[in-house]
Amino acid sequence: MSTVDVDSRGRIYIPKEMRDELGEKFRVVKLESSIKLIPVDEDPVEGLKKATGGAKDVDTQDLNEEVDEEVKKEIEEEVK
Repeated sequence: MSTVDVDSRGRIYIPKEMRDELGEKFRVVKLESSIKLIPVDEDPVEGLKKATGGAKDVDTQDLNEEVDEEVKKEIEEEVK
């Protein structure tokens, strides 16, 4: 675990070793009394296509909304 500071512009700096491991794009999720950073693939839809064997005719807007809902559910369950 690391401690980071927020600068005067609201930015935080994630240590290099964590960025190397987790990437440089995150979802920021507000919980009751904290926030959580969730790593995001550079192309999440492409990652899902690979994981499902190349799903075709997928509405990416619907898919993104479903992913957002599932992420929120998982985080809420973790916090309980």
